[in-house]
Amino acid sequence: TYKDLRTESAEQIASFGAIGNAIGGLSVGEPDEELYEMTDLVCDILPKEKPRYLMGVGTPENILECISLGIDMFDCVMPTRNARNGMLFTREGIINIKNKKWEDDFSAIDAGTGVDIDENHTKAYLKHLIGLNERLGAQISSIHNLAFYLWLTKEARKHIIEGTYADWKNVMVKKLTTRL
Repeated sequence: TYKDLRTESAEQIASFGAIGNAIGGLSVGEPDEELYEMTDLVCDILPKEKPRYLMGVGTPENILECISLGIDMFDCVMPTRNARNGMLFTREGIINIKNKKWEDDFSAIDAGTGVDIDENHTKAYLKHLIGLNERLGAQISSIHNLAFYLWLTKEARKHIIEGTYADWKNVMVKKLTTRL
């Protein structure tokens, strides 16, 4: 998070004329504000016409904020790692499927997504599988979280094209930080 070193590195990387550029060394425990500050700094230097890839950034709200700063691509273990431990990202907030409150909830994991895994399995069933450490529970949860991330980025693209990204992002960030 040293501005001078980030600037020097980004200028050097930009001078190579690569078909795209990666940004690393962030999302390793620094506060979100520093992540955003360094991402903004680097995005102002790297060519805007070439894809910018931010390595290891993975909370939904971090992804949305970094898209607004100019990032095009991401990777992270968070969706699958958290899924295996019972954390599900949904359009309405975060679910800890291990909580007792889901034991008798026979509603879809995330209704209305059009994703078979979400529509065909209930929260109660998934809680049961995760509680037993059944491999199928981790698989269903992982597929759900990956589908959610895909939905999130498709929606972001749609709202960018429509010119409504900033307002949509602000609403989504509030939802995505809500614990259900």
